[in-house]
Amino acid sequence: MSSYVFVLDDGGEIPVVIESRRGTRNITLRPKTTGEFEIRMSKPFMVPESQAIKFLESKRKWVNSIFARTPKKCVVCDGDEIEFLGRRVRLLRNPNSRSNSLILNDDGTWTLTVGGGVDMFERRVRDVIKAELLKSIKEIIKSTPREFWPARIALRDTSTRWGSCSSTGTMSFSWRLAFAPYEVMRYVVMHELAHKKHMDHSPAFWRQVSELYGFGVERAKRWLNQNGASLHKYF
Repeated sequence: MSSYVFVLDDGGEIPVVIESRRGTRNITLRPKTTGEFEIRMSKPFMVPESQAIKFLESKRKWVNSIFARTPKKCVVCDGDEIEFLGRRVRLLRNPNSRSNSLILNDDGTWTLTVGGGVDMFERRVRDVIKAELLKSIKEIIKSTPREFWPARIALRDTSTRWGSCSSTGTMSFSWRLAFAPYEVMRYVVMHELAHKKHMDHSPAFWRQVSELYGFGVERAKRWLNQNGASLHKYF
């Protein structure tokens, strides 16, 4: 495995990881736009690295368009305000605290105070957001008939799928749904619950989604299609 840096047309530098694989016939590349930006490439074992880089350069226009559509990452700091799960939240750091606290203020805003050093600030804020999202997802699921409940719930950080339902009954959700409007997040949950009865996207499946969600399902679906990229703004 070797590394290379791809320079975007706007000057941004994206690390490239090139992996040689036996049995692979083609060169493939996968831009990663969540978390730390990266381009992962795989190539046949006997293909020289220079040829893989040449292939990447031939896809320059496409790669630039991928990262151009991705919101620039915003670093969150002590004193910032962000929105998640429909709440306007002020972020504070208390280096003397060993625990985190999320408090509703008298004016309807929220304050999230996390402990630890500056280097732990973003991670601790992210952990609280994930925990609050998981709590909301569980509450939504409990509002549906028990036959739709999953065997297990997991949070992931995916760039192309907001949710998934496995044949074993495990449902996974992108934790970035915390930054979506509540009804949009609820739509994704109902979408995956409907897969308990229909493991496809047939007309019967979409009828089930509508029955679980109620009025406004198309509006929520449309918002996610149009604004999904914005949910990767932080972290």
